[in-house]
Amino acid sequence: MDPFICTNIFIPLRSAPSHRSEMVSQLLFGERFQIIDSAASWLKIETLFDLYTGWIDSLHRGYEAWDEVSTGIITGNHLVCLKEDNTLLTLSPGSEIFGLSDGFSGFAIGDKKYTVRDPQASLLTPHSSLTETALQFLNVPYLWGGRTSGGIDCSGLVQVVCKIHGIKIPRDAARQAELGTIVSFFTEAQPGDLIFFSGETENISHTGIFLGQGKIIHASGSVRIDRVDHQGIWREDAGRYTHRLRIIKRVL
Repeated sequence: MDPFICTNIFIPLRSAPSHRSEMVSQLLFGERFQIIDSAASWLKIETLFDLYTGWIDSLHRGYEAWDEVSTGIITGNHLVCLKEDNTLLTLSPGSEIFGLSDGFSGFAIGDKKYTVRDPQASLLTPHSSLTETALQFLNVPYLWGGRTSGGIDCSGLVQVVCKIHGIKIPRDAARQAELGTIVSFFTEAQPGDLIFFSGETENISHTGIFLGQGKIIHASGSVRIDRVDHQGIWREDAGRYTHRLRIIKRVL
């Protein structure tokens, strides 16, 4: 099966071949996928980055054939580009670009060329730590299935931040918790550790990145910073624990 590449800021990935079905994830610019099934105008795809499956609407296009399967240069920050028709394209952190020209002035996908509006290496270089990278998403609204600075969910935040730092982890929180090294006690947690939580059941359903000093950054309503301890996340505005701590993992 030939791979394809996303050439939109993002492409919604849905649970079923219908616009009424929930968005379960998003393809970011430069991410690749393979088509594994179809239904009318809908294509069932599997992403090359995390082997996630879902449906995209082929009528929206925003993708093209691309036989390069290796990872591109991952953007560490927002990257404002000009397309060949002079329209602006702002790539979200975690997007991938290819064929970068000298001086970071542009890149290409196939025969399509993109000019970087403010070329500088810092736009591609990740921040010095997972925590600093995560902080650039602060106040981004919560969006189920989201992976961009326009809207993001808890596991999407963790996945994209880790991707920027060269760490490949699955899309969903429960599967993310299977990776890394267990941190046995909360007092041993370090900034950048991933913390996983449960809600009303024992199943892992939430995640965030430990900032140190008893604080966590996570997506809940929006990307926010809350207190966290050995019991879970304490929301000052709610006056209660909203998530119960289940496990701490170190991925670096």
